[in-house]
Amino acid sequence: MTESVPGTVGTEDTRLIVIRGNSASGKSSAAAGLREKFGRNLAIVAQDNLRRIVLRERDRPGAANVGLIDLTARYALNNGFHVVVEGILYADRYGTMLQDLVRAHQGVSRCYYLDVPYTETVLRHATKPDAEYLKHVTEDHLRAWYREKDLLPDGLETVIDAASTLDDTIQQILHESDLDQVLPIDR
Repeated sequence: MTESVPGTVGTEDTRLIVIRGNSASGKSSAAAGLREKFGRNLAIVAQDNLRRIVLRERDRPGAANVGLIDLTARYALNNGFHVVVEGILYADRYGTMLQDLVRAHQGVSRCYYLDVPYTETVLRHATKPDAEYLKHVTEDHLRAWYREKDLLPDGLETVIDAASTLDDTIQQILHESDLDQVLPIDR
């Protein structure tokens, strides 16, 4: 484990990227694209995986997955991984944890909000390849989950709108986080 200053996380060399947005806004695709372009040594801390798969928990205020996301990201950063935290991550439920994580991180931290209108969300959702998921997650679910511009306070996030292609979004994040200047470590 990498030594760090008490109360801090990661090192000056680690990168922390947070990608938030509504369902079907492209968060998971952007995270996967970042890993594909960067290579090894990039941990993806996905809200859906930790909340729905690991804990099988509903997304509620104060739920256990908030702390698990935080611990997982901190662990990876402290072990020299660059980290992408991605998910809907509603500001009122996850905002304090995300702000604390960014404040504690010693390296470059960048936060992004993928701002996709509801009508585009519905269109993108319909293209998901998981037929079982599409049967269980309906347009009514999308409407109930949708929050327009659910931004973190203090201008912490860069807003990327729906006009940005997936590749443009990935390139923007790689460049602004300086990941395009870092060599991956083959672990």
